Amino acid sequence: MTGTGIRLTAPAPGWAIDADVVVVGSGVAGLTAALRCTAAGLRTVVVTKARLDDGSTRWAQGGIAAALGEGDTPEQHLADTLVAGAGLCDEEAVRALVTEGPAAVRRLIGTGAHFDTSATGELQLTREGGHHRRRIAHAGGDATGAEISRALVEAVRDAALRTVENALVLDLLTDEHGHTSGVTLHVMGEGQHDGVGAVRAPAVILATGGMGQVFSATTNPAVSTGDGVALALRAGAEVSDLEFVQFHPTVLFLGTGAEGQQPLVSEAVRGEGAHLVDADGVRFMLGQHELAELAPRDIVAKAIMRRMLEQGAEHMYLDARHFGAAMWETRFPTILAACRAHGIDPVTEPIPVAPAAHYASGGVRTDLRGRTTVPGLYACGEVACTGVHGANRLASNSLLEGLVFAERIAADIAAAETAAETADIAADSVADSPTASRRAATPEPAALPAEPAGTVPLPLIAPEARAGIQRIMSEGAGVLRSAGSLGTAAAALETVYEQAQDHDGPGKAAVPGVESWETSNLLCVARVLVAAALEREETRGCHWREDRPERDDADWARHLVITLTPDRRPVLRRTATAAFPPVDPGPADPAPVSHAASSPATPPPADAPREP
Repeated sequence: MTGTGIRLTAPAPGWAIDADVVVVGSGVAGLTAALRCTAAGLRTVVVTKARLDDGSTRWAQGGIAAALGEGDTPEQHLADTLVAGAGLCDEEAVRALVTEGPAAVRRLIGTGAHFDTSATGELQLTREGGHHRRRIAHAGGDATGAEISRALVEAVRDAALRTVENALVLDLLTDEHGHTSGVTLHVMGEGQHDGVGAVRAPAVILATGGMGQVFSATTNPAVSTGDGVALALRAGAEVSDLEFVQFHPTVLFLGTGAEGQQPLVSEAVRGEGAHLVDADGVRFMLGQHELAELAPRDIVAKAIMRRMLEQGAEHMYLDARHFGAAMWETRFPTILAACRAHGIDPVTEPIPVAPAAHYASGGVRTDLRGRTTVPGLYACGEVACTGVHGANRLASNSLLEGLVFAERIAADIAAAETAAETADIAADSVADSPTASRRAATPEPAALPAEPAGTVPLPLIAPEARAGIQRIMSEGAGVLRSAGSLGTAAAALETVYEQAQDHDGPGKAAVPGVESWETSNLLCVARVLVAAALEREETRGCHWREDRPERDDADWARHLVITLTPDRRPVLRRTATAAFPPVDPGPADPAPVSHAASSPATPPPADAPREP
């Protein structure tokens, strides 16, 4: 694997830190990985874009799914996950998730996370969409993410783990062999360092969260600008399944012009018996699916959109008035407060809701140990594509995926470190080994990383383009898509990109800075997402093509794998089968290749060999 040579335009690093592992992100995935690496004796540095507790994890309301209840089993959890994933889950990855999940949740409790329990001390479990069992553990009623974040942040601080807050990671550093050697980053005016610097480490774990800010309306926080996926693409890593963006069905409707982060109305509200109704009070999910309001999220989101189109309405309603004030105040205090802050009282009136961008099922491709196609680069959490979610994430599997695969990554890095130490001992004495000297080294190296040969600076996108990119994506690549809408979006994004290259054209060249770096990342991710959505000519999971309304297993029960060329163009490869491909495809590639700008790739024959 070789990198693209593409880098964000930025000043050279003015300072550096040495470590064994650098973790980028401070949600459940990042902090779990950091704690496990530290426990294994690895010098670990956590870099996070805002404060330690400002990521997506703390916004998670519903809970964390695991087979923890009486009568529930990992096999039942696996079955529900595979159904939700619409034929594109990697069963081995899902099996690892559901089998290791219960113990991982118990270790999280051991770390200090307090989940809601009954009077007898047993975990209170609820249901969400797509689950046939009560298996969602929650905390603070509807503040699960906030409690998990609190516990992990406290554990990180108790461990005196080195952190760099308010830092936007820019690009991956690699050595002459293409192996990861750290990251460059910019500290935003606060913290121990200012300006652009570097953390040098042979292992980098991306746990940067999602990319919901690529759309106008999203449940994601402002920091979710796709930085990890964009960094990985520039580094030459493969990404997969970016077309599968999950739109949460029930987001508080704040008006057609509302932009940015929108309040989420958790699926757990429906899990406790709330009903979706139209303006006439009709429960339109009855007869749509055996689970009615608790159908998988893609089915519910589509049903809401269809009803809105049929009636010319801007939103539907979620009716939970029958809960009563006491249940709202104890079980869903966060949602109750958010609704009342916007003039809606769920105790006495239905809640206006509409779908909004929520979760990226795809991301940076990894294997079962979290390894990407770039040696030394790992990914976990929403930024990763492990194969667990397929075409549509099952509700509350995201926190569990971050937890389980973070532990797997830490184990892999620790095992590699142990193997390296063993090799050093065999070659020479421990005192003279490179590992020993690295462990003894001061964390502040004398030399700064050099700019790699062949680096291509990326023309930055002006911050003023951000809102335009978001509108293009919401209008052309939102819940409802078609060849026409996606083609229009692709052309509009290409215009934004070309204008950035033309410094003699309209507008001034963007200057390096957090806002221009974020906007550049958003455009990068948007172009790749639209290319993938245009290529997949079917409806599957949370990818809904109005012009291709049927699921097509013959041609499309397979994944799209995407890389960037050195001239910054996305290249798409369709896998030979629905099996999630290995992270290292090898020299032979039986699947066809197409550039995003060209016609869709011809599907391989049914008996095409699996990628080696």
